[in-house]
Amino acid sequence: MNLHELSPAPGSNTKAYRKGRGAGSGNGKTAGRGHKGQWARSGGGVRVGFEGGQMPLARRLPKRGFHNIFAKPLEAVNVSALEKFEDGETVTVQALLDKGILSKCQYGVKILGNGEITKKLTVEASAFSASAKEKIVAAGGKWKVV
Repeated sequence: MNLHELSPAPGSNTKAYRKGRGAGSGNGKTAGRGHKGQWARSGGGVRVGFEGGQMPLARRLPKRGFHNIFAKPLEAVNVSALEKFEDGETVTVQALLDKGILSKCQYGVKILGNGEITKKLTVEASAFSASAKEKIVAAGGKWKVV
C-alpha cells in the first residue's frame, strides 16, 4: 500500500449539507428554523439550564455539605497490589507507574489496607491508612510519608 492509494472508509466522508440554498435543496427558505420566534433569530436562543423564567432546577435543589475546589485528590492503591514487587524493593510513585499499578498520578498516592502483603517492602507515599501501616510493618517492611 502506498500513500496515494489511501482513501477514507466508505461512508465516513459525507458531503457538507448546505442549508438555506433554495426551495429545491429541501432545506431552503427558513433553513430548518421554522417561522419567527426566539430560535429563528440570529443570536437567538437561551442559555444552558434556562427554563423560561421558571426557577431553574439547579437553584430549586437544596445545597448540602462542602466541596473543596482546591482539594488535591490522591490516587488509591491497596496493599494487595504491592505483591507485584520483589522482596526488599522500594515502592515509589514512579515504581507504581512503571509496574502498571497506576496509570496516572497527578497529586500523590495513598496506600489503603485492603488485601494482604507478604513481602518486606519500603513503601514511600503521600498518605497511608492505619490498617495499611499495620500490614506493611507486620510483613517486615517500612512506610514513609513523602
